[in-house]
Amino acid sequence: MSRMGEIESAEALEQGLARALARAGRQAPEGLRRLTGGATMESWRFSSGGEDYVLRRAPSLSFMEGRPFGHETEAAIIRAAHAAGVTAPEVIVELELGDGIGSGFVMRALSGTPDPRAILKMSDPDRLLREVARDLAGIHGLQRAALPNDVPEMDYAEAVEELAEQFAEAGGDRPIIALGLKWLRDNLPARVEPVLNHGDYRLGNLLAEDSHLTGVLDWELAHFGDRHEDLAFGCMAVWRFARVDRPALGLGSLQDYVDAYEAESGATVDARRFRFWLVYRTVWWALGCLRMASFWRSGDDRMLERVVISRRTSEQELDLLLLLEEEAPEEEQARPVPPAEEKLEPLGEASVGEIATAISEWLATVKDRMEGHDRFQLAVARNALGMIARGDNIEVEFDDELLACELLEGGRSLATSGLLAMLRRTALDKLAADVPKYPMLALARAKWTGED
Repeated sequence: MSRMGEIESAEALEQGLARALARAGRQAPEGLRRLTGGATMESWRFSSGGEDYVLRRAPSLSFMEGRPFGHETEAAIIRAAHAAGVTAPEVIVELELGDGIGSGFVMRALSGTPDPRAILKMSDPDRLLREVARDLAGIHGLQRAALPNDVPEMDYAEAVEELAEQFAEAGGDRPIIALGLKWLRDNLPARVEPVLNHGDYRLGNLLAEDSHLTGVLDWELAHFGDRHEDLAFGCMAVWRFARVDRPALGLGSLQDYVDAYEAESGATVDARRFRFWLVYRTVWWALGCLRMASFWRSGDDRMLERVVISRRTSEQELDLLLLLEEEAPEEEQARPVPPAEEKLEPLGEASVGEIATAISEWLATVKDRMEGHDRFQLAVARNALGMIARGDNIEVEFDDELLACELLEGGRSLATSGLLAMLRRTALDKLAADVPKYPMLALARAKWTGED
């Protein structure tokens, strides 16, 4: 059963989970079901003794290789946060090797929804934003003595060079990412006294109910570093979902978020450091998306989401260009974007794009026969087929690898005549093929071309 990595069957998962629960004095699991979503880890919800719990685990043991720390440390961080009053879950028990179901831990289920779109429709987003700022300040206030010794501290320069290494390993052929890496090297800030960063503090990892924050999830990226990194990450355009007009997590204004955070933490937010980490995390997530394809290719995790998420790199490239274009000379910012290529209607036999469209249309007829994670996977499959159909006619008119190298080395920049206009056109076309419903695409198209 490939989607479960090294786990042989659902029955084996239940048996292993029962062994872990027994150590915590809990009954065997009932109603075990896979939750949808999750870019890296799996989540399974179940009942035990009339109470609801969630199992969080890796898709395979090999998936944990090379990560900064394991699930035992992650569980300890969550316990420390929970004890300090942060709305973190209560960890019940960690998995052991003898359980036979990999690496992970069990948490008591919390109320509320993680669905960003449902959260963004709640009646009082201002109150929720204040509570989000409160909890982030609480996380940043956790003391080292309360945390495991193996929680890493970020070295800013090393972190940027690690991104550059990932870029090279992924082919080094994305010019906009190269532009971002060069900017990060040129604008590296001085070290400040580190605080504990959650590392993934954004909509999608927060639970809310009735405009109240009810949970902070997914602590696998926790580390000591600059508090501005956490603040900026949740404000990335990709995590605002449909509310691109609300810079702070899609919930409100950046000033309201900063004011609430400063009041709770007693710290002062530096706009320049915030901007650095906004660019850093945009590059980081662009490369994170690219790496999903390598996970799939390795065979460690053959979930369909991996290959589809890898194509979301184009979202971050467009966002990164929107962030960096203000550094270009005014005449380059004002230069018109080249028109889109005219697409010829196919003749004769069906094109690859038409075949993909036909399969997608057929899948739409069977979706009502599916439920749970299978239905989610069907939606992902249709997204993948749409990418194939829309990308069938895209043509690359320049050497991406050569251009990326020149940008990294400073041979070209946003001051190069016509480069910004070309990158804008490329970003628009690529994203229109990969994720045409991405909200920032319409904003960028209107800004760069005047089109609605």
